[in-house]
Amino acid sequence: MSSVKSIEPVGPVPTSSERSVGLPESERAKPLAKPLFLAKPLLKWAGGKTQLLSSIDTYFPPQLKEGRISRYIEPFVGGGAVFLHVAQHYNVSEIVLYDLNPELASIYKVVRTDVDALIECLSQLQSDYLRLDTGDRKDYFYQQRERHNAARVAIDWHAYSAAWVERAATLLFLNRTCFNGLFRVNSKGDFNVPHGRYVKPRICDAENLRAVSHFLQRAKIYCGDFTDCRDLVDSNTFVYFDPPYRPLSKTANFTAYSTQAFSDREQQRLCEYYSDLHQVGARLMLSNSDPHNIDAEDDFFDCLYADFRIERVRASRSINSDATKRGQINELLILNY
Repeated sequence: MSSVKSIEPVGPVPTSSERSVGLPESERAKPLAKPLFLAKPLLKWAGGKTQLLSSIDTYFPPQLKEGRISRYIEPFVGGGAVFLHVAQHYNVSEIVLYDLNPELASIYKVVRTDVDALIECLSQLQSDYLRLDTGDRKDYFYQQRERHNAARVAIDWHAYSAAWVERAATLLFLNRTCFNGLFRVNSKGDFNVPHGRYVKPRICDAENLRAVSHFLQRAKIYCGDFTDCRDLVDSNTFVYFDPPYRPLSKTANFTAYSTQAFSDREQQRLCEYYSDLHQVGARLMLSNSDPHNIDAEDDFFDCLYADFRIERVRASRSINSDATKRGQINELLILNY
C-alpha cells in the first residue's frame, strides 16, 4: 500500500483563511499524467447529473464559457458529474468541493491523494466477490456492509489514515454491488441499501479512478454545510447547487445520503443563501425536482425563487421500484443570470 499523505481534515470546516490558501504544495499529491478519455463519476448516484450534462451545459453562464470565471464551487458535490464536466471542459483556476457527508468527502480525498492504494484495495474486493456464486456473493456483500458500518464509530475524520483508503474501497464496492447502485445511509450513518444481483459488475475501474484523481489535483475538498463556502464567493465565482431534491411524493424520498434530513425549511434556508450570494455578484445555478410533475398546483419552488430565472429540463427517472413510473420528467434549473 502506498504511503498516506496529509490533506484537509473531514471534520470541522477550516477557517476562511485556511480555505483560501488551500494545501501547501509539498502536501499535495503529485499530478498524474493527463487522462486520454473523459472521467466519469466515481459513484452511482440517485439524481446524478450525467444524463443532463448537455442540458445543464447549455445554461452555464456566458462568463464561464468565455474564460472569465476564476473559481468554481459545488456546495453539494454528491456524485460529482457536474464538477468533472466543468473540470474537463472549462478553464477555471480553482475548484472547491463541499459535502456534508464525511464518508463522501473522504472518498474524493482518497482518490485525489492515494488512488493507487485505493485501486489495490478495490481490486482485491472485486476479485474476492466475482469468484463467488450468487448465494455466496450475497453473504459477502452483507459481511462487508456490516463490517463497514461497525467500523464507522472508530474512524477519526480529523486525521487522514490508511483506514480512510479501506473505507473508501468498501463503500465504492457496496455502491457498485448494491440494489440500483444507491448511496444511502440511515439516521445513524449506516449504509443500508440491500444487495443487488448484477452478473458481472465493474467494481474497480482503475483507468477512471486515475482520471478522476487527475482532475481532483486542483480541487480543495471539505466536509461542511453548504453555507461554509461563503467567504470564497465573489463576482468571479460560479456556484452550482445540487442539494437533496425535494421529494415528489411521500414514497419517493431519496435524500438520505447523510444523517441530516433536508426538509422544506432547509430548502428555504438554501434559497436565503442563494439570494445572499446573488448580492455578491456570483453566477449561480441550482437544480431541484419540479413539483409540477405530480401536482400542477404545487408552486413551492416557483414562489421560493420568484426573483430568479427558472428553466425546466427533461430528465429520465431511472431509480424507482415501480418500472411503470420510470420515464421522462421535468427538473428545475434556477439561475440568477
